[in-house]
Amino acid sequence: MPTDRQPEMFRQFIGGELCAAQNGRWIDSIDPATGRVWARIPDGNAADIDAAVGHAAAALGSWRSRPAAERAVALRSWAAVLREYQTDLWRIDATDNGRPRREAEPAVAGAIQQIEYHAGLAETICGSTVDISSSATTYSLREPYGVVGLIIPWNAPLAMFLAKVSAALAAGNTVVVKPPERASASILVAAQLFTKTGFPAGVVNIVTGEGRTAGEALVRHPGVRKVSFTGSTATGRRITEASSANIKSLNLELGGKSPSIVFADADLESAADGVAAGIFTASAGQACIAGSRILIEEPIFDEFVDKLKARATAMVLGSPLDPATDMGPVAFEGQFDKVKEYLDSAAAEGARLIFGGRSGGDLFPPESEHAGGYFIEPTLFVTEDNGLRVCREEIFGPVAVAMPFGSERHAIELANDSEYGLAAGVWTQNLPLAHRMIRRLEAGTIWVNTYRRLHWALPFGGQKASGIGTSNGPTTLNEWLEHKSVWIEQG
Repeated sequence: MPTDRQPEMFRQFIGGELCAAQNGRWIDSIDPATGRVWARIPDGNAADIDAAVGHAAAALGSWRSRPAAERAVALRSWAAVLREYQTDLWRIDATDNGRPRREAEPAVAGAIQQIEYHAGLAETICGSTVDISSSATTYSLREPYGVVGLIIPWNAPLAMFLAKVSAALAAGNTVVVKPPERASASILVAAQLFTKTGFPAGVVNIVTGEGRTAGEALVRHPGVRKVSFTGSTATGRRITEASSANIKSLNLELGGKSPSIVFADADLESAADGVAAGIFTASAGQACIAGSRILIEEPIFDEFVDKLKARATAMVLGSPLDPATDMGPVAFEGQFDKVKEYLDSAAAEGARLIFGGRSGGDLFPPESEHAGGYFIEPTLFVTEDNGLRVCREEIFGPVAVAMPFGSERHAIELANDSEYGLAAGVWTQNLPLAHRMIRRLEAGTIWVNTYRRLHWALPFGGQKASGIGTSNGPTTLNEWLEHKSVWIEQG
């Protein structure tokens, strides 16, 4: 990217209009592949949130009263417009957060399909009648919450925005969205496309800004009935506390420290491909479901580690827009520094470095445009101590730790010895063993002989400290609807 290029300017979307923050301040957006400013977004705060909630509340009556079939038509119209612009959208997303093309492009295409899926679900919302009394008619309804707040993560901003917004709208809610301050641009562009569809102004509102200002204001706003957040468990705890004053409903998709469990009878070539992809090329490890703990049965431990090393050292690091790139940079400087700190702490605690560990300028020649980027090469540590920070804490980078296990029981103990319970992978050709593991692992999603496969038709959610509630699947709209029971006494 030329150094003399002026940053692109993006604006908030409130009440159907593009606008700057009321305070006139801006946030620089850094291209993580180069370390240079490429865009600027408004630095909104509580005043902008209040305006957005006001517009969402004003639009609620007309939107929730629309027949479900009409809401579905509007969603399909939005999906059609997004499909026309999807190349521009994924390129903006990749530039903003470093997600490589081979992930960003299909993620946007899939999220557009998910909008259409949610449009279909809108027409399935129903209650039920209950036979309680011969003198009464009793039944239940499902109704939208009203104004809901959505806080989007920076690792997959556009895909998560499209998924959350379309589900909330399908159910009849209106929304105020707080995008990630480090990766807002694609969301702001996608929001503008609402003006090309049949959505009333104010149904969708986007306020950009820092989490501690705009985000907290959204969570605390008395006009917001429900908050959906995807991000770290630590932030999820703060949101839970902040929302308690207004007793809001919460949907929280939080962190993970997911195990990939490789048994000696597994197809080791296939397992090595899947395990490496699950932590290293998975957005440079910046995925809540990243398989960052690799549990390997003792007889194959050294052999399997060698196979991982071969795959990691062959990976191409570079521009997210280059189709040859296997792994891009981490998303921003703060995350880059955090991951490097974990590299230091793992070594200090006695974990043995097997490969990787280099970062930044050590990976590219000084004249390369990527020399100032936030790159960290695929890294693997080995230890037998599950108490190390590198084993316990979510790093959110291309850093994994391998541990040996001696038996099925030992593998389960290691896998479940975590505050998290988001996902797990099992690699074996023994089907009864696979089914036993599925039953005993404490995780919301279990993969067998594959990893990081998701689909909007299959429910997704976490156990333990990995979240509250689910997304995706045929019942996903239930997260956006409240129950109402009715009793009509007929005398």
